[in-house]
Amino acid sequence: MHSDPASVPLTARRNGPLAGRIRVPGDKSISIRALILGALTVGETTVSGMLEGEDVLNTAKALQALGARISRTGEQAWSIHGVGVGGFAEPAGSLDFGNSGTGCRLTLGAVAGCPITATFDGDASLRSRPMRRVLDPLERIGARALVSADGRLPLTLKGARDPMPIVFEPPVPSAQLKSATLLAGLSAPGETVVIEAEATRDHTEKMLRYFGAEVRVEATERNGRRITLTGQPELMPRPIMVPADPSSAAFPLIAALVVPGSDVILQGVMMNPLRTGLVATLMEMGASIERLDERNEGGEDVADLRVHAGALRGVDVPASRAPSMIDEYPVLAVAAAFAEGATRMRGLKELRVKESDRLAATADLLRVNGVALDIEGDDLIVHGNGRAKGGGAVTTHMDHRIAMSAVVLGLASERPVQVDDGTFIATSFPGFVELMRGLGADLS
Repeated sequence: MHSDPASVPLTARRNGPLAGRIRVPGDKSISIRALILGALTVGETTVSGMLEGEDVLNTAKALQALGARISRTGEQAWSIHGVGVGGFAEPAGSLDFGNSGTGCRLTLGAVAGCPITATFDGDASLRSRPMRRVLDPLERIGARALVSADGRLPLTLKGARDPMPIVFEPPVPSAQLKSATLLAGLSAPGETVVIEAEATRDHTEKMLRYFGAEVRVEATERNGRRITLTGQPELMPRPIMVPADPSSAAFPLIAALVVPGSDVILQGVMMNPLRTGLVATLMEMGASIERLDERNEGGEDVADLRVHAGALRGVDVPASRAPSMIDEYPVLAVAAAFAEGATRMRGLKELRVKESDRLAATADLLRVNGVALDIEGDDLIVHGNGRAKGGGAVTTHMDHRIAMSAVVLGLASERPVQVDDGTFIATSFPGFVELMRGLGADLS
């Protein structure tokens, strides 16, 4: 087990049905994009329902260092006074993004179009994650990166004095890579084009359009997209209501499915079609999930979800679904442990370069708790038999989603599951332990 004196171990035990009505924190992707795009508008943007986790707060601090005026005006309510496209000021010190890959990579894009130099840094986990992929299009636009040989943080980026529009085809499906390119393209004259072989989450395109940018999205062959951004717009401030994060909702949702007798309602969850791969997969597995009060808030589809526990069956999850649920695979693997039969999750290469090697960490989480599995190439196959022994001690590798997935496993397994450190859960889901206890979970 982890022996760091600052760590907070957690133990999850079976404790009867989960019940109640909850709202999980605001969507991290929307919260971070609202901060960055608000900082690029001229005037004041107000944001309600903001996720106040460490990733978002670290992004806000970095944007303040770049000259935006950002303040908290109430619970989950924020005000952003922007500096306009290309208007960032050179920061006095390095920009520390903590654990936030999204905040770091998207801000790299926004800074790439400004004639300033900034140093980007993060915690040990973020320093281990690759940045070279996102630097390639930014250098084509005109920025220059001074990086270590392996393309990791800390790195210094010299923004473009005369940014140029480009046509970019990402080598892998990545919303962060696409978004960084579009944000850099805001400062370039003419049209910046990103051609995706496989559609990824489209929050950046939707929010750019919401703030007044001209963005065209055209479908291409095999679920691909061609996104065209007209550069040098004047972005106008608009109010943003952040919907509940579907990636965070995944944990209480799956807990409600696998803890016998549970009945839980999750309020205001984002139902963007490019983020609902988990719900689609669970429905194929036989899950009881009802969509209630479907509506649109701030350009995004939203619904309340009512979840009943019940039997699940193993399924084959196609690789094409990965972009719409990349963060949910560890907890889906937990659901698969309680299903009858094998669940094969295909094409999980991207999981190897998350906060940890999430594919290996997920496999370890299951194995140490008596769940049979195989890894074949980039596929994870979980051999479910409707139950899990538990009793294991899970090493989280400073990864919030591994920690929460282990908790969910422990709530339904035959023996308690120990988590070495729950502190990193706050990066995406502040209040997770208290919320789960409120539903009836035994966490200590």
